Amino acid sequence: MKLLQQRMGLGRWWLLAVLVLGPVQPWAVSEEATEQRQYQDTKTRQRQAVGQACANQLEPLQAALQGDSAPSRAQLSELIEQLGSLVDRPCSSSYEKSQIYNLLGYSHYSLEQYPRAIDNYLKMLAEPEVDDRQKVATRYTVAQLYFIQEDYGRAARQLETWLKETPEPGSDGRMLLAQAYYYLKRQDESLRLVNQIVAEALSSGKIPKESWWSLQRVLFYERGEYQKVIAVLKQLVTHYPGTRYWQQLGGIFGQLERSGDQLAVMDLLHLQRQLKDQRQLLSLAYLYLGAEVPFRAARILDEGLSSGVIEPTAKNLETLGGAWQLARETDKALPALQRAANLSDSGAIASRLASAYLDANDNSEAEPVFEAAAADQNVRKTARQWLQYVRSEAARREKLMEMDADIAGCQLI
Repeated sequence: MKLLQQRMGLGRWWLLAVLVLGPVQPWAVSEEATEQRQYQDTKTRQRQAVGQACANQLEPLQAALQGDSAPSRAQLSELIEQLGSLVDRPCSSSYEKSQIYNLLGYSHYSLEQYPRAIDNYLKMLAEPEVDDRQKVATRYTVAQLYFIQEDYGRAARQLETWLKETPEPGSDGRMLLAQAYYYLKRQDESLRLVNQIVAEALSSGKIPKESWWSLQRVLFYERGEYQKVIAVLKQLVTHYPGTRYWQQLGGIFGQLERSGDQLAVMDLLHLQRQLKDQRQLLSLAYLYLGAEVPFRAARILDEGLSSGVIEPTAKNLETLGGAWQLARETDKALPALQRAANLSDSGAIASRLASAYLDANDNSEAEPVFEAAAADQNVRKTARQWLQYVRSEAARREKLMEMDADIAGCQLI
């Protein structure tokens, strides 16, 4: 919570956030831990040596690849040709070949020739005398290259083998496998891994990476476990505050018809000036209307129309006028409804405008508007009933005025 307060500031929005999120466990922010070196406590066979004849040819090429300045594409192409010529003679041992294939894989990768890079790395892995540590690291590289090519099946198979070969598989590698499972539509296996990785981080007092929670959220959502989606989103907005997570939280509240929570989230975003398009502002306005807070709805609509974010269509103007009318701000409702009526021949809009005139005790204006509304067959019956009422009310008042009746607020029309 403290982290979120520092980033977002205090005030009314923070109260809303607390109401929406509820108590969220304040996981400690830990420094980036230095991962332990793999194989630190495991025995590995003695590294094979490169023979002198091979070394004389190989070392200058290796130095060119690993120098201070990166080789050009032309230089890389030349190095690839030279490396290929060393296979069998003078570099004939399995270990020597593995080193050449490793450099060839790296060279092709540098040229973004990923299929050729993979081919050479696989040849390296196939050599019986390849160094064990180098083998594990290369298998992970091959999996990443398959990912680049969107070949998730082969990526998953490489990562599954990598898990068996690695004494202490890191979270990133397992997470990459979870992503591969997701793309392969193996959601159950993906979620099992993600849940495990997230739980391990939390149990050790670390904050899981944003991407971990994001994938977990998607997996829970696709399974229809919406309460778990909300729990994950609460963690995301707490530890990785961003507009999209608040919007997603508001969206899931709306999907669950938790309009009160949805309104709180949307209003928080509005206070932070994060609602930037028409759809979002209209959604917030309608939420306020549904919550019977028409004044706030009208203010939001009015601000959106004034800034140009909300288009001044007949429908939007009618909604604004209706909100002001519900808020008993008739003087503000009339201009909006007049503009709406000018843009549309809808009898419903005309009827609303006429009712606003009645609210303002302007029966003479209400009468011609109701006459116009009666032309629309959708509201003809209602408009004629109101028109009859207005005329009978006007006749009654006129008769009373002729009789010198003292009627408060009555005026001859």
